[in-house]
Parts: sequence; structure tokens; C-alpha cells
Amino acid sequence: AADKINLIPQDFFAELCEQIIQHLNHKIPGVNTAELCRRIQTSGIEINVGDLAKIANIVSFLFSTAARNNLSTEELVTILGNAVSALPKHAVQVIRHVWNEQGKSISMSEDARNMATVGQFVDIKWKLGVAMSSDTCRSLKYPYVTVTLKVADPSGQITDKSFEMTIPQFKNFFRQFKEMAAVLETV
Repeated sequence: AADKINLIPQDFFAELCEQIIQHLNHKIPGVNTAELCRRIQTSGIEINVGDLAKIANIVSFLFSTAARNNLSTEELVTILGNAVSALPKHAVQVIRHVWNEQGKSISMSEDARNMATVGQFVDIKWKLGVAMSSDTCRSLKYPYVTVTLKVADPSGQITDKSFEMTIPQFKNFFRQFKEMAAVLETV
């Protein structure tokens, strides 16, 4: 991963680290590595989303472990220097700066740790479509609903999950949401 970190310009790496800190502080639901990767690629750097997601996971683990152990900035930098000698100098500088500025704000309460084991819902999008025909059937006229859920997994990576439903399935889905809303009204 160190060679991939070396590819990322310092400003983008700093932005990644800050988003990770914000995620660990529950200020944002996750790190949008796909968007960050697109911007890095637009600047002319060859990196893929998978590699950037691995780097984000490593840095997230680093920050959460440092928070759990109440490490000072110097302790963190010393450990990084001893354990990961291949880590690029600019990355260590960014980690030092971000941890020094925002590291102590990470709240690692028991509730936060328990919540971190479950993904977090970020957004939902849906669209209604009609399948007109296929190569095996000339006239379908089959309506369906496509739902895309944006979810932040426990590590903070934001991913899209899509699925299609028939109209009866969608009506059942909608009914269940109405039931959940009614129960939430009583709370």
C-alpha cells in the first residue's frame, strides 16, 4: 500500500485523512472513495478505486487504533517510523498534522464502537421503468422499480447497492416503510 500512497498527492491524501477523521467522529457517514478517486484521476494520477479504498481502510484502522490507545502525535509518528519504514515522508507529515489537529476529537465510546460494526444508510434513489421487449419476448410491457441504496459500510466506504422489484414487491416494500414510520412516530 505504501507504493500506492506514494502516488497520491499530498493535498488529496490530506483530504482523505480529514474525511476519515470526520467519519470516525460520526460527522459524515463515510468516505466517498469513488468521488475522491475520480478527482485524483482527473489530476492525471493513475490509481483505481480499490487501491484507494485499501488505503482508506489502513488509515482508518490507524486512526481508530491510535484513538483507542490514546496515542499522542509523537507516539503515533514514532510507531509509524518504527513499523512502516516504507511509508512516504509526505504521508507521515500529513498523518502527523491531521492527528495533531483533529485526532483527540475522535470519540471512541462503547456506543460508537458498537455502531461501527453496522453499515449506515446514506441515501436512496428510485426510478420506475418498463421493460418493452427482450431478445426472447417481443412484447413485455413489464413495469418495475429500480432502487439504489447508498450505504457506508463499517469501514466508512460508501457503496451503492441496487435492486429491482416488481410492482407488487414495491407495494410490499412501501407498506413496510409505512409501518416503520408509524412505529417511529410512537417513540
